[in-house]
Amino acid sequence: MMKSVWGALAALAVLASASTAAAEVVARTADSFTLRYEVGAEIDPSDIPGALVDVGRWWDSDHTYSGDAANITVDLTPGGCWCEKLADGTQFEHGRVVSIAPDRIVFDAPFGPLKGKATKAVLTVTWPPANAGWTPTWEMVVEGPGLGAMADGVDGVMGAGFQRWLRYLERGDV
Repeated sequence: MMKSVWGALAALAVLASASTAAAEVVARTADSFTLRYEVGAEIDPSDIPGALVDVGRWWDSDHTYSGDAANITVDLTPGGCWCEKLADGTQFEHGRVVSIAPDRIVFDAPFGPLKGKATKAVLTVTWPPANAGWTPTWEMVVEGPGLGAMADGVDGVMGAGFQRWLRYLERGDV
């Protein structure tokens, strides 16, 4: 009996780790931080750009100016805007597409409280091949006076965003 309980617990641990993304603050100084989120997934890599464009379907509405993630759009062309439009027509620019390549998309991304404070806020989305699939990855590098203190808060929002995006990418919903 005890052997089967330990076997079941081991199986659950393997399943849990397979669907949990590695997420962490990988570097921090007083004036900078780097966040990285990655997980192996059995996905079609051609779905990744479309899933980013569908940001309004997976981003958390609690982390918007309007209170509704459906108001956020991403124009996935070089120079394209990651923007949010309010009902009164006011538009907020959260970021811009810097470059697009077959295996990566780079954004200038001073999201939320980083706007106006960061001298650099770059979000790089990649999806290198892995064993039975791909490894969707977000890496965010932020620099600016005193911004190292914001790493944990930004990590919480971006980590949750990565998890929601990954669920949307894998299942089509969050």
